[in-house]
Amino acid sequence: MYIVHVFVHVKKEYVDEFKVLTTENAKNSIREPGIVRFDVIQQQDDQTKFVLIEVYRTFEDTGKHKETGHYQKWRDGVADMMETPRSNIKYFNIYPEDAEWE
Repeated sequence: MYIVHVFVHVKKEYVDEFKVLTTENAKNSIREPGIVRFDVIQQQDDQTKFVLIEVYRTFEDTGKHKETGHYQKWRDGVADMMETPRSNIKYFNIYPEDAEWE
């Protein structure tokens, strides 16, 4: 598994719109064969901050995801909503070794 945590800080006036666009992207992303899980979480004490937790079967699946129309629509749609540029941290799965989520 290849896991990416994407950290997003959204301008306050765009929080609701960001949630709509990001949820739409997540619902489409989870249908991709290379994506095992796609969570969208919002920070409790600062609701302008989000983390997207993306779990891919392989590193190559991240590139395939970025070629999809729904990702490109999301990327372009939220670009001006960012308070700061989004960042990410990439992880490899250690345990369980063959983790699969339904």
